[in-house]
Amino acid sequence: MQKISVVVPVYYNEGSLALLHQRLSDCATVQGEFAFEFIFVDDGSGDRSFQVLQEISRKDTRVKVIKLVRNFGSTNAQLAGIGYATGDAVVIISADLQDPPELIHEMVPLWKKGTRMVFAARNERDDPLSTRLPAGVFNVLFRNFALKKYPRGGFDCFLIDRQVVNVVIQCAEKNTHLPGLLVWTGFEYELIYYHRQERQHGKSRWNLTRKLKYFADAFTAFSYLPLRLCSALGVFLAFVGLVYSLVVLLAKFFGNIPVEGWTALMVVVLITAGMQLLMLGIVGEYLWRNFDQSRHRPLYLVDQVIQQPSPEAIPAPAPLGEVSSGVAPSTRN
Repeated sequence: MQKISVVVPVYYNEGSLALLHQRLSDCATVQGEFAFEFIFVDDGSGDRSFQVLQEISRKDTRVKVIKLVRNFGSTNAQLAGIGYATGDAVVIISADLQDPPELIHEMVPLWKKGTRMVFAARNERDDPLSTRLPAGVFNVLFRNFALKKYPRGGFDCFLIDRQVVNVVIQCAEKNTHLPGLLVWTGFEYELIYYHRQERQHGKSRWNLTRKLKYFADAFTAFSYLPLRLCSALGVFLAFVGLVYSLVVLLAKFFGNIPVEGWTALMVVVLITAGMQLLMLGIVGEYLWRNFDQSRHRPLYLVDQVIQQPSPEAIPAPAPLGEVSSGVAPSTRN
């Protein structure tokens, strides 16, 4: 019997976990021809998420709980779950129930037909404008300037075949953008569309800082456009400076230079200095990510792995040191 692994990154989601587990169990019942495992990755939650997951795991032997030492970010939590997944296909879904678990019923038939990747793209969303606007801008920019085949509405929920899972594990990229990485692999994918629902449980932790890092990670991982813009801006400023220098020399030659004050000089200095610092910052983003990758630190560290009924049922972490922690986690029933 083929197995489907459902990976759920968890971060301050205690209010939705019981209902999420129930809906996932209902999906598994409908998809009775497949075995299921539910992998919940607690990414350093500060609420009772881990305690709730412990209670759920005691009642359902399909549930595997991975507790990370601290918060490593949503992408790394997803990679942790993928590393521990044993299924022939892996589904990634959020814990806040904004992405309905019932999408599994649409994704699995497409996978059965041979599609290696199925993406659930949003055609509508009930999020506030402060969330919809940045997401829309990012999706447009990323599709036009990074990956042309990236779905227009973006996606966070998806199903990937074991072959794709192995590629993701092999890449072992730090500071990556997982949806972009999947599109980059080049495997053909199918799209399904859904209405992203309003959040009913808890408060989103997706603040401005995380959004900016997400934006920077995505573009530095899959586009050299920021560097090209720096080069173009540098050429433009150099050209403007050359033209202005010629104008000044001609004015000096014909004696038409008036008494100059500080205003124009300070404007030029501040603008050019600001542009230089901006370009250095962009270059620094690329250099930092290369340096971070070269240190070969693990993407995440596992504190505990919990699964019923026995420790022998728990697979070892993914063999690549960059993906798994390299630290033997404690295992509890």
